[in-house]
Amino acid sequence: MIQTPIQKLEFPNDRGVRLYCKREDLLPFSLGGNKVRIGRAFFQDMQEKNKDCMIIYGNSRSNLCRVLANLCCAEKIPCYMICSSEENEEQPIETNNSRLMKWLGAEVIPCRKTEIAQTVEQTMNRLTEEGYHPYYIFGDKFGTGNEGTPVQAYVDGYREILAWEKEQNISFSHIFAASGTGSTQCGLVSGKLLEQGTEQIIGLSISSREYDRAIRIMESGISDYFAKNHLVLPEGWESELHLEMGYRQGGYGQYDERILQVIREEFCRNGLPLDPTYTGKAFWGMKQYIEEHQLQDCDVLFIHTGGTPLFYDCILNDTDGGKKLKLISIVIPCYNSEATIRKVVEMVMEEFKKMDGYDCEFVLVNDGSPKAIRMGDQEAR
Repeated sequence: MIQTPIQKLEFPNDRGVRLYCKREDLLPFSLGGNKVRIGRAFFQDMQEKNKDCMIIYGNSRSNLCRVLANLCCAEKIPCYMICSSEENEEQPIETNNSRLMKWLGAEVIPCRKTEIAQTVEQTMNRLTEEGYHPYYIFGDKFGTGNEGTPVQAYVDGYREILAWEKEQNISFSHIFAASGTGSTQCGLVSGKLLEQGTEQIIGLSISSREYDRAIRIMESGISDYFAKNHLVLPEGWESELHLEMGYRQGGYGQYDERILQVIREEFCRNGLPLDPTYTGKAFWGMKQYIEEHQLQDCDVLFIHTGGTPLFYDCILNDTDGGKKLKLISIVIPCYNSEATIRKVVEMVMEEFKKMDGYDCEFVLVNDGSPKAIRMGDQEAR
């Protein structure tokens, strides 16, 4: 695997915090990202188990599913994506990632979150009846049994970071990364345990998964990796799992104007493409963490886990310079108000200019006036 660069970012602050970024988004396959490393680990595992088609699972925003669909296309392996919608979505939304998956030939099988295990089982049975030997990336139909497979990817990633630190004579106090499935964080923590590193590795949850379940899955992944490689876990290793849940903005795929503002700022300042589902939310969470924990005079690393297609989704959906404005409709009944209504509208508009994140429209309703009320070229009747 090609090593990705670590660059120092412009990061204005009054705490003396120096911020660096490991550019995993520059990995040269399928628009990059941490899922290139992780996807290759799953693909290798599938080949070693002599399977001939792949079942993947994720949301329509999934970077992992995009990469795996690309790998399957490159190797002419049939790919089936079980695609769940979030609780606040009637059906999976269309994103650049989901468009790429379909373009790469993956068969997309939509389902509700409550139907994932059932859909996995039905798909496995169907493919087996058709003569295939299917491989489900997460193990059994409940998503367990394969947690340790992708961990090596970021054991290697951690060792790259460690080598860079030694070469540059820099010691990171903290390493921050978005944490969804937890595979990247598992690998980083495992690498730290093996190499006896000193950095504090902070996972910034971008998932709807609750804390206890997320921690259990990561503990299982690390335990499985160490067991498969005949390694011994040190006593008290569980204390190395730091998962921050306070910056999720309501769960997976949810974000507000603060996230969009960070995305715009970092692209303007550092040319760094972030997205609202993964890296933009994690970058904002890291900034909050630095302030809340009062980090001082230290070097910290942010791992850019990719998501370039979602960055372009963000640009297309955010056309007002970094803010999603909430539109308020103001309905005003008017009766013989031609002399005063303009002043009322102008006064209200002045107040809205002071309100960040809002725009307004006026609906003037003629309440029986004998003649029309004119506002420029408009009139209420």
